[in-house]
Amino acid sequence: MIQKKIFFIVLSIAMPWIAVGQHSKYTRVFHEYYDEKPIHFGFLFGFTSTNYFVNADQAVLGDDMVVRSPRNFGFQIGGLMNYAFNPHVEMKTGLNIALYDRELQFNNDPKSMIRRESTWLEIPLLVKYRSIRRKNHRVYVIGGVKFGVEANVKKKSSALSANTADLSLEYGVGFENFFQFFKFTPELRFSHGLLNMYDAPTTAMGTYSKVNDLRIHSVTLLLNFE
Repeated sequence: MIQKKIFFIVLSIAMPWIAVGQHSKYTRVFHEYYDEKPIHFGFLFGFTSTNYFVNADQAVLGDDMVVRSPRNFGFQIGGLMNYAFNPHVEMKTGLNIALYDRELQFNNDPKSMIRRESTWLEIPLLVKYRSIRRKNHRVYVIGGVKFGVEANVKKKSSALSANTADLSLEYGVGFENFFQFFKFTPELRFSHGLLNMYDAPTTAMGTYSKVNDLRIHSVTLLLNFE
């Protein structure tokens, strides 16, 4: 009799836990030993919003003249390589091909616009700091530099004259998602050019010749696949 009472007491205590266990969702962990391999390769697609940060002598321009660089969209594609020093610190590099369209406008007049449409080869050198992995997810911050060389410029009579090499400061955040056959990582990255891209035109180009500093600013949404 006592044994039956003990059995029913234990059963009444265990039933709620059994019910919780039955309703809990099982999550499969993909690529469980991913971090044991230090080197990983992949590819990326990027969608960029870019423009110039313009510095001009307002005394030379005159009080009635305003120079601005509206944001335009660009696209990039490339390969990437990651080298992990440990589960938290990783080095990221690769080679990207990017298409950009940047322009200057004077007094917000589209007719006064001069632009530069070009193709760039870019090599980033970045350090990632990753959080602890939670099943199939983890977040990270990233920072470093990127070297870019302009490979081709679309020639136009109103083409903007600019230097063809740049070094930029890069930083951003990302979110790693592990799936059965690959790792997908969306990343938001900000870029600030460190070099003056202004190249004095060989012929007179009106107000443009009064600009003395152009630096590239970009915001990019990257979709990384490994």
